[in-house]
Amino acid sequence: VPLIFMGYYNPFLQFGVDRLAAAAAEAGLDGVIVPDLPAEEAGPFGETCVRHGIHLIPLLAPTSTDQRIEQACSQANGFIYCVSLTGVTGARQSVSGGVGELVGRIRRYTNLPILVGFGVSNRDHVKEIGRYADGAVVASAMLDAIDKAPEGQGVETAAAFLRGLKVSGQMRCT
Repeated sequence: VPLIFMGYYNPFLQFGVDRLAAAAAEAGLDGVIVPDLPAEEAGPFGETCVRHGIHLIPLLAPTSTDQRIEQACSQANGFIYCVSLTGVTGARQSVSGGVGELVGRIRRYTNLPILVGFGVSNRDHVKEIGRYADGAVVASAMLDAIDKAPEGQGVETAAAFLRGLKVSGQMRCT
């Protein structure tokens, strides 16, 4: 299972991007997501990641222009993280209506897998996303389930939550 780290650019910059990429590679990290690093400024960090065998995973949102999508996809490796909605992350009642169209726009510029996240919280969401994307990213809903678990039952709760999301077919939950 690939290990992906998400964090903001300033702490990476303070630590040193080459030092970070080397330490990440040594620790077995496969990729990094930097939500506040726009494609226009990602070149040097992306090149450093590539030198160390780390994938720089771009985030693309409903507000992304075709120009930005094309630029991000041209620099990407690993997969594309498609943010399903604008605003903050967290569990939602339904998947954003325009995310299928966004995935279609992204597909015009890349053959990399496209994973959809933000607001993904149940099996129905994963099933819907599976109609047009290669995977779903689930975080907040699982963390909520773990937070509500009886003490000492976090791992079991997380495993049961993930099993409950599983949809038959080739799509994987990340």
